[in-house]
Amino acid sequence: MRLDDEKESSNFEIQRGGGGGGGFGGGSPLGLIFGLLGNRLGIGGIIILVIAMFVFKISPAGLLGGAGGGQPQVSTNAEQLSDVQHWSLKVLGSTERTWSKLFEQSGKQYEPTTLVFYTQNGMSGCGAAQSAMGPFYCPQDKKVYLDTTFYDELHQRFGAPGDFAQAYVIAHEVGHHVQDLMGTLGQVNDQQRSVSDKQGNALQVKIELQADCYAGVWAKDTGLMEAGDIEEGMTAANAIGDDTLQKSAGHTPMPDSFTHGSSEQRKMWLKRGLDSGDPAACDTFSA
Repeated sequence: MRLDDEKESSNFEIQRGGGGGGGFGGGSPLGLIFGLLGNRLGIGGIIILVIAMFVFKISPAGLLGGAGGGQPQVSTNAEQLSDVQHWSLKVLGSTERTWSKLFEQSGKQYEPTTLVFYTQNGMSGCGAAQSAMGPFYCPQDKKVYLDTTFYDELHQRFGAPGDFAQAYVIAHEVGHHVQDLMGTLGQVNDQQRSVSDKQGNALQVKIELQADCYAGVWAKDTGLMEAGDIEEGMTAANAIGDDTLQKSAGHTPMPDSFTHGSSEQRKMWLKRGLDSGDPAACDTFSA
């Protein structure tokens, strides 16, 4: 992506130290994880966390903040940012320009999200932020949470290198913020409270696939794409499909448990946004 001349967003926070909390009560580890992460919308965080448990034998308490700790220190000093964080803010800035224009075309005003950088442990309005969760959006405080070491995970563990793959991560989470502003998240949350777990998962898949499509809309609008970028995006979307992640953890894919969509679904909806550049083409609920 041609991001060198892009203006960085000023909507960021840096969290240092803190994170964690008290121990957790009873219940199965998977039930605990899905209960704690249910209000966080990420590009693949819940499944990545489950994989970490199975593959690396990490306890849920260790991942979700059982080690204790205080509130993190928050800074907005740009001089404290790393090069990769500056780059991430260029991506965020480009999403702000895209969605401000698209909202204005529909007679609305776009309210930007804030990108919160943290390392390993942080705190969000939805509870503890942990690197193993992957990037996520928290509707409670309307912020995106990112440990940029996830970019290394994309490349090394999931075989999805490239700057567009990394930008897709941010654009997907911003897509959740767009859903929040449009009222889609609130409507789906209301529906999920009155349906079965299976139906609730199916609704969640539609939410995640729409965020993928919105990421494609952003990419189409920016005009910053270069040769190979689409392939990088497709590789990333394939790598973080629920079926692919479950297989990599040594399990048979269970479609009823999917919360983000299969690899084919994620590629299809990202491509639909890329091809159309139109948010109206991202209606996963009617598809």
